[in-house]
Amino acid sequence: MKFAATILALIGSAAAFAPAQTSRASTSLQYAKEDLVGAIPPVGFFDPLGFADKADSPTLKRYREAELTHGRVAMLAVVGFLVGEAVEGSSFLFDASISGPAITHLSQVPAPFWVLLTIAIGASEQTRAVIGWVDPADAPVDKPGLLRDDYVPGDLGFDPLGLKPSDPEELITLQTKELQNGRLAMLAAAGFMAQELVNGKGILENLQG
Repeated sequence: MKFAATILALIGSAAAFAPAQTSRASTSLQYAKEDLVGAIPPVGFFDPLGFADKADSPTLKRYREAELTHGRVAMLAVVGFLVGEAVEGSSFLFDASISGPAITHLSQVPAPFWVLLTIAIGASEQTRAVIGWVDPADAPVDKPGLLRDDYVPGDLGFDPLGLKPSDPEELITLQTKELQNGRLAMLAAAGFMAQELVNGKGILENLQG
């Protein structure tokens, strides 16, 4: 159940950034805050500390890549918190021996799981780096971590269910939804961790209490 929910969340998230030659962000090799999707009323483009104003095009592009990546991880984390605690004691994984608040679950899993998890994360990050980043040997010394000119942040070409809209405006809407959900998930995941650290109870237990 947890695995299926995780896969569905990942598919829906990545599909929003499947290749799109017609979106506003993907047709411009130069990144500016006016090109970025994700600004909605009444807040608009929210940057109270002026990071975007101080960033050049490559830096702004890396900011967006980082925001999308963290948002996607946070969405999976929120699903993991809720599902992991909901199936406690009844899951077929690890003989249903994992218990307690979700922040303690990883410390209870056997060592082989950590090896598999490390390999999976390493493989996914290697794929992301190959797709999005300029080879360090080809990047200027003063521009480490340079993203490719034709790379749209978050676009890994992963859309197995064909969910990407063909209409440019619909794609922008879907991208904005992903960003907003990712931002909410980052706040939620931080809140989940803080709450469980405060009283040692799971999120579902807190909600039921």
